[in-house]
Amino acid sequence: MSLNETKRKMHTREIYFSSERELVDEQTQCLEILYDFNQTRPSEGKKREEILARLFAEIGPDCYIEPPLRANWGRHTHFGRQVYANFNLTLVDDTHIFIGDCVLIGPNVTIATAGHPIEPELRQQAAQFNVPVRIGNNVWIGANSVVLPGVTIGDNSVIGAGTIVTRDIPANVVAVGNPCRVMREIGERDREFYYQELKIPAR
Repeated sequence: MSLNETKRKMHTREIYFSSERELVDEQTQCLEILYDFNQTRPSEGKKREEILARLFAEIGPDCYIEPPLRANWGRHTHFGRQVYANFNLTLVDDTHIFIGDCVLIGPNVTIATAGHPIEPELRQQAAQFNVPVRIGNNVWIGANSVVLPGVTIGDNSVIGAGTIVTRDIPANVVAVGNPCRVMREIGERDREFYYQELKIPAR
């Protein structure tokens, strides 16, 4: 299979075989940029912004990503504006990851687009397929969560810590668990209390 055909299949949900030397070389370029980002000092905010602009397909204004960061490609990930990602974000972006505006991502979160067939012989041949992930605006993904290939998370929803998101989550809900399930809708009580019995101050 030609390199161009492999690259096409990376974005069409088809099975492909990811052992081409050229693909490894291109991923190494991503890892080199990540190395530079992860070695920056806390005071080097401008330098971090410049590196992330080189790494990602898109990154909007006022985004902040805490090192260390991991990514397979970088250039397949799209950030909106005002995204905050805590330590150890892992982006398995073998195809596109779309992250909306004002998204909060807790520490040790993995967002994965890549999968492998269950059939053992195909896996021995390095068979892979990729399905895009879409995260809406104003989503909060709690610490140690995993978002699996093909998932869409709707606007304003909260994904509880330690959750494994295996299927689409609608907008305006709290969802938790392994596998992730909708626990409840975001409602009037959430406009009064920010945590358990702690009330939101008057504004």
